[in-house]
Parts: sequence; structure tokens; C-alpha cells
Amino acid sequence: LGKCLLSPIVLAAYAYNRSLSELGPGGRSEGEPGVLCQLFAFLMAFFGLAPTLLLLAMALECWLSLGHPYFYRRHLTRRLGAASVPAAAGLCALFCALPLLGFGVPMQYCPGTWCFIRMAGGGPRQLAFPVLYASLMGLLVLAIGACNVSSMRHLYGMARRQPRRGPPPATAPRMEELDHLILLGLMTIRAYMGAFAADFDEDADLSALRFLSVNSIVDPWVFIIFRTSVFRTFVRRLCRRLN
Repeated sequence: LGKCLLSPIVLAAYAYNRSLSELGPGGRSEGEPGVLCQLFAFLMAFFGLAPTLLLLAMALECWLSLGHPYFYRRHLTRRLGAASVPAAAGLCALFCALPLLGFGVPMQYCPGTWCFIRMAGGGPRQLAFPVLYASLMGLLVLAIGACNVSSMRHLYGMARRQPRRGPPPATAPRMEELDHLILLGLMTIRAYMGAFAADFDEDADLSALRFLSVNSIVDPWVFIIFRTSVFRTFVRRLCRRLN
């Protein structure tokens, strides 16, 4: 959904050879980015945060089902699972709308085809939101990693207690989550560096954005290749050829 909403705006900017602020209506005051740029910044922040919060919900569900099955069976229902998705999206939308209300500043970045929250320069009021956003992303990344490690430990214990009949259950975390978390960690570090830097470094900001964008392209391939059955078959064939 994020790609479908954001990509046409970028393609239109290249097609008309104009920046996002020039494409849409102007801001309410002089020097404020245009409405289209503000919308782009909101969507960028939202679609960076919302999938991460849903990943945390998935990791918590996996951890509870393996480590606390009685609690999971009693309290986690399909209705709760269905309600968690719009609830997470609503919370993320409210949080990411704070810059539109004055807590944080949307900003157009070079070469004028993308907008995001101002991550460097400005006063405490302008930098408080990017620091808060990066802190929240960092906490989500740590929580997802902790849930996955605990799930691996529970699976390993289950494999040791079971009699050896065929291959043990997979104990690796979902690889499509792993690369997402690594790239989010890099984006979080860049946000902290930008918030406390004396000058802008738009090249570094653009590099961080590219790393984050690569994730959505690589993710489906990682998911397909590292599925347990496919990966196991690949390793067997490789071992046969080497032998």
C-alpha cells in the first residue's frame, strides 16, 4: 500500500521535472513545504512505523503461543487479532500526524522528489519528534528481536524434548523480519546522528532512505529463498554436488 501511494507522486515529480512542493498547493505560510510534500512526509513516517508495529504483534503472538500456550489459548482470540490491525494503524496515524500539528517539521529533501521529517538543524521543538520517532523505532526493533530470541529458545527446548524422528523444527527467526530489523536499526542510528549534528547531510539521509527502500524489494525474495523446505532442499543439492 505504501509503494502504491508514494510511487506515483515520485514518478509525477520526475515526469513534470518539478519538486513535490511545486507540484501541489503551497503551504499555509512562507517557507512551509507544500501540501503534497506534507502528505508525502506523513505517508513515509506512517509506512515506516506501522509495519514495524505489526511485526511486533506477530512476534508477540509467536512468543506467547510457544512460551505461554495456556494464556495464549485463553486470552488471544480471532476477534482480538482482527482488531489489532486497525488499532495499530490508528495509533501510528495519530503519532505520525504530530508534525502536521506543529510538533516536528515536514521537509523536502534533495533532489526534491521526496519529503520526510526534518532530522537535522532547528530548535528543540523541531528535533523532538525525529528523536522520539527514532527512539520508538529502536524500542520496537529491540522488542521484536527479544521476542524472536525467546521463541527460538522455546523451539530449541521443544526439539530437545522430542524423540529424533526426522529433521528438528526450524529454530531460526523469520528472515524477512531479520533484514527489515537491520535496516530499521540503520535508519534509527541515522536519525539520532542527524538530530544532534551541527549541519545537514542530505547525502547520508538519502542513503538511509535507499537502504530502507531496498528492503521492500529484497524482502519477497528472502522470504521465498529462506523458507524452511526450499532452503533445506537447496542445501541438500549443494552438498550432493560438493560430494
